[in-house]
Amino acid sequence: MSSFPEGLKYAATHEWVRVESDGSVTVGITDHAQELLGDIVFIDLPKLGATVTAKQEISVVESVKAASDIYAPISGKVVAINDNLLDSPEIVNSSPYGDGWFCRIVPSNTSEMDALLSANGYAEICE
Repeated sequence: MSSFPEGLKYAATHEWVRVESDGSVTVGITDHAQELLGDIVFIDLPKLGATVTAKQEISVVESVKAASDIYAPISGKVVAINDNLLDSPEIVNSSPYGDGWFCRIVPSNTSEMDALLSANGYAEICE
């Protein structure tokens, strides 16, 4: 059964967002998404320094079942990527909300956060 931690925001496209103390946001895919994908074998991360736009593709995840696009939940600049996923993409399967994060973005429009879902709202669309 999927988990939906409180304190995160969620996109209907199965990405999660955590606001960090420096104002950046950490982005990853949800536990529900990694369960649907199955064993993840490759991740194409966004480029460091890239400017991303909310709801636009920033990454691709390949699993033994399928390839899936990952979308930016918020617009801004990519200031960090999780290099560990390049060699060990399966980390997302074991720790989607922890070590399996994808990137950090400095938001260019924080009001976009208002369009994201709460844990309960996301859980409802996953039912």
